Amino acid sequence: MRLDKFLKISRLIKRRTLAKEVADQGRITVNGNQAKASTAVKVEDELVITFGQKILTIKIDDLRENVKKDEAQSLYTVIKDEPVAKKDPF
Repeated sequence: MRLDKFLKISRLIKRRTLAKEVADQGRITVNGNQAKASTAVKVEDELVITFGQKILTIKIDDLRENVKKDEAQSLYTVIKDEPVAKKDPF
């Protein structure tokens, strides 16, 4: 499954076009490698997503084409959810 499609279906990012933009900006890595929107993801892959003020590390547990909203979180496990380190101005 494509990375941008997985991010939309899992509801980590609301729209597929937004997922594509985030990936094209280099803010997503798959198993330590920078990923594009078209990168193929599979079960057991580890994603690191840099949002505005946090870094989210997840492991993919399942891939499905359609999923209900309340079941979307069953597609992944959050490994780490940490704030972005602020740079010291001095």
